[in-house]
Amino acid sequence: MTTDKKPATVPLAWIAGVGASAGLGAALARRYAKGGLAVAITGRTRERVEAIAAELRAAGGVAHALVGDVTDESRIDALAREVAGLGDLQAAVFNAAGAARAPTLELSAEQFEQAWRISTFGGFLFGRAALRGLLANAGSLDSPAGRGSLLFTGATASLRGRPPFTAFAAAKAGLRSLSQSLAREFGPQGIHVAHVVIDGGIDGERLRSSAGQRVAEAGPDGLLNIDAIAEAYWQLHAQHRSAWSQEIDLRPWSEGF
Repeated sequence: MTTDKKPATVPLAWIAGVGASAGLGAALARRYAKGGLAVAITGRTRERVEAIAAELRAAGGVAHALVGDVTDESRIDALAREVAGLGDLQAAVFNAAGAARAPTLELSAEQFEQAWRISTFGGFLFGRAALRGLLANAGSLDSPAGRGSLLFTGATASLRGRPPFTAFAAAKAGLRSLSQSLAREFGPQGIHVAHVVIDGGIDGERLRSSAGQRVAEAGPDGLLNIDAIAEAYWQLHAQHRSAWSQEIDLRPWSEGF
């Protein structure tokens, strides 16, 4: 595990669900680093998170690679303790998701549970751990931006269930409800909790490697640009506390809804 220890006064962002360099998690890390925050990135694959941390450091940022599974309570709590020693946590993003695609009668209980564990249970574990850090370490209650932000990545399925994405929809709907509950509980304590509905295909490594034809058919800006998405997250983090958004939806200009 690669860490660059800095004084505890360094403002820090913790991002979970980081995989490919051409993915949303990495784009979020780059945007928060551009905004002047040190970045702790968490993913399940050591090689990937360490490579992205190296990219961020090469670009002049401060980055820490933290390997872990968001569904492992003890590991998330251990990572939170490590994050606390890296700087003052001011931003946290939960970007992990697990999807099972199958008709309901062919969907196993294990697949359904795993989708829930990653998106909903993992969101709870990460959110709880991040909130403790935000409340303890971040900012002042008198700051116009509040004491920090906790953002969750949602999807079209957060709002609408349809086959063959039964498990994914149930899990994402649960994550959305979690974000609403946390916003109502911790907003008055100065923590901006928000949920981002990604309504459309993301122009990243996953879609380009698995659905090349869809990418080609989408046309110019027909898929969500990862850097444009990351900018929206950053703007949520920086929002004045007198006009916080609890939920925003992002979609390409040509996407039907």
